Amino acid sequence: MKPLDKILISNDTSYNPIWIMRQAGRYLPEFREIRKKNPNFINLCLNVNLSSEITLQPVQRFDLDAAIIFSDILMLPYGLGQEVKFIKNFGPKLGKLSLNDIDKINEIDFVQKIEPVYKAIKKVSSEPIQKNKNTIGFVGAPWTLLVYMINQKSPKKNLKKNFFKNEFYINRTLSIIEKFLKIHIKNQIDNGANVIQIFDSWAGLLDERHYSKYIYTPTQNLVNYVKSLNIPVICFPREIKNYKKFCEIIKPDAISIDYNVDPKEIVKTIKIPVQGGLDPKILLTDKETLKKEASKYLDIFKDHPYIFNLGHGVLPETDPNMFEYLVKTVKDY
Repeated sequence: MKPLDKILISNDTSYNPIWIMRQAGRYLPEFREIRKKNPNFINLCLNVNLSSEITLQPVQRFDLDAAIIFSDILMLPYGLGQEVKFIKNFGPKLGKLSLNDIDKINEIDFVQKIEPVYKAIKKVSSEPIQKNKNTIGFVGAPWTLLVYMINQKSPKKNLKKNFFKNEFYINRTLSIIEKFLKIHIKNQIDNGANVIQIFDSWAGLLDERHYSKYIYTPTQNLVNYVKSLNIPVICFPREIKNYKKFCEIIKPDAISIDYNVDPKEIVKTIKIPVQGGLDPKILLTDKETLKKEASKYLDIFKDHPYIFNLGHGVLPETDPNMFEYLVKTVKDY
């Protein structure tokens, strides 16, 4: 049984596996070398050799228990034919969403457009270094993808005015997103992903009165689908107001928590395995602070199935030596 499976399937508390969100990325000099020569981010995600090399860089460098494929949640709108660009110091910029156009996309066209992602997963999962480690595939949650596709950029703290105005447009888009997310998940699993994580990066934007329609129902449909394929699923509804209720309704195999959450409250109220929580900014401090803060999470969850991770992605300015020290702290606990 692979390290994350012990927690996700067996609820084992004797071991704390570790992987880190955005572990394959900008803080690593070897990644920056590749990125310098490959400025187009989408093309980089679709380069089988380079994306699999990037995926494995942190696994080769640190004693991590899982690789997460180097890709992006916006491969879904890209696969549906919506323009997706990543602009330096701005982030993602998407083209205008045409419901007529995305309504005409069929499964074959979609898969063909982003097939390199699946080939990269296959390549990574068959590498000898991955033999006793998990290979994580992922998708954006329906709500978060809806936000990007309609807002056409990161919403930060605000959505377009009248975002919810055209109900038919929103409902139809959500239903297309859900359909193709299932296709995207299935192809990742068929090519070797043995855990799926669902990132709801913008769950915190919603009032609770909107949760049922935009978070609970569509995410539950996805979770049930992943479970029907006998693969464990982790949900990360970042900055959601009520993690306990989310877990009771959605029933993922594990819940990933953000760094604004009180871990003591989580361990008291949530029965399923927990992942994450540590503020990524702690990695920008010193070793003593890092050890103290990491140990706090390990202490709190010592009798609870727990996967060590951050409460968001590793920051680009992180020193790889601090990253290594974090992994060692967890392994030595």
